Amino acid sequence: MADFSLQDSLAAWEANADFWDSYMGDNSNRFHREVVKPRVTELLAIAPGDRVLEVACGNGNFAAGMAAAGARVTAVDYSPRMIELARKRHPADGVDFRVTDATDEDQLMALAEMGPFDKAVSNMAVMDMTDIAPLFRCVAHMLKPGGCFVFATQHPCFTTLTDRYLTPHAYMGEGIAGQPVEQCYYHRSLQDILNLCFRCGFVVDGCYEEAYGGKERPDVIILRCIKA
Repeated sequence: MADFSLQDSLAAWEANADFWDSYMGDNSNRFHREVVKPRVTELLAIAPGDRVLEVACGNGNFAAGMAAAGARVTAVDYSPRMIELARKRHPADGVDFRVTDATDEDQLMALAEMGPFDKAVSNMAVMDMTDIAPLFRCVAHMLKPGGCFVFATQHPCFTTLTDRYLTPHAYMGEGIAGQPVEQCYYHRSLQDILNLCFRCGFVVDGCYEEAYGGKERPDVIILRCIKA
């Protein structure tokens, strides 16, 4: 999507990193705790000894939780400042935090030395990426057969701030009220996301649509993709 570049998106996250880390704290915010985390945790089903890759880990809270459950976690984010803050917040949790751009196939494939992975996860980040095809291809390559990729993202049918749905496009928005700058959002239709999963050899075997505050219109869709 040409509306905003990777550099635009990264600059926004670098500017917002300290604000987001402070806001999310050690336990993340209520939206994450009530809407995202329960279903992602259920579908991911971490078991002791699992080798897990988390993509777009933010300040590291979810990664630390997986490590506490006995997983061996590699957690990546493309924001150097966010990774710096994650390491500072979770110095003794055993997570391998790394700066990695999830739109760069070479950077992603460099993580293969840490695998193969049993599971991969990405919380509320697919809509922040200029290009998601490299991520899905590389995760499919790095997972063990039968391994799963669980991702949560804005529900594309209900949360876009524009009047377009079928055509991929980008727009600016605010993830948390009061953050220093607006961030770049990248809209893709549900069929675009699912067809990418299928092209990469995934079978979707789990899906939840979750809403904050008991609404009927969901804010988030959470999918579990199995490497066939």
